[in-house]
Amino acid sequence: MPIGAPNSLTTCKRFFTAPTLPKHRQYEALRAYFVEDRPSAEVARAFGYTPGSFQVMCHHFRRERDPLFFVSPRFGPRVQPQKSAARARAVELRKRNYSVYEISETLKEEKIALGATAVRELLKAEGFSPLPRRLDEDRPDRPRPTVEATADVRALSLAPRRFTTQDASINRVTEGRHAHGAGARAPRRVKATRIAVWRSLAVSISTAAADVAAIGMAG
Repeated sequence: MPIGAPNSLTTCKRFFTAPTLPKHRQYEALRAYFVEDRPSAEVARAFGYTPGSFQVMCHHFRRERDPLFFVSPRFGPRVQPQKSAARARAVELRKRNYSVYEISETLKEEKIALGATAVRELLKAEGFSPLPRRLDEDRPDRPRPTVEATADVRALSLAPRRFTTQDASINRVTEGRHAHGAGARAPRRVKATRIAVWRSLAVSISTAAADVAAIGMAG
C-alpha cells in the first residue's frame, strides 16, 4: 500500500476529467457520451477531439466485439524448471568454493544447461555473496592452462641423428638396407620408398624450422 500524503480531491477529479493517456482519454470520452448522455460536440470539445474524429471513434466502439481499454498484467513463469533442478547442486558446489563459472561448467557436464548469469541469480536468492578473488591453490582441483618454456630457434639442430619411429615405410627402408648389406643395392621398390620418405621428412623439418623461427622472432 502506498505511503505518503494523499492527493487533493481536485487532483483525483482531474484524473478522470482530464486524462493524459490516450486509451484512458478515449474511455472517459466514450463513457461521458454513452453513460452520461452528454452531447457529442460537447464531449469532443471537453476531451480534445474534433467533432468528426469523435463520431468516428463512437462508430468503431459500437462495432468492436470486445473493446480493450484495460490491460491485465502478464506474469512470467513462477517456476523455472532448469533453476529448480540445479538449485541443490549449485548450492553444494558453492559450499565447495566453486565460482559461478565453475558451477555453470560443472552443471553443463551433468547435462543441466544453466548459464553463469542464472547461477549468479540462484546463489543470490539463496543468500550467497560473491566469492573474493582467490589464489590458484584456493581454487577447486581442475585442469588449468600451464605455462611452457618459450621455443628457442638457436636450439634447433639439423645434424644427422638416429630416432625411433612406428612409420612402416621407414622401417621397410631400414630392413632393406640391413638385408642387402651396406654395399649391396636395394631393390628398386625399396629405394623409391626411401626417397619418398626422406623427401617427406625434409619438408616436415623445413616447415618446423620455419615455425620455430617465426616464434623466435615473435618472442
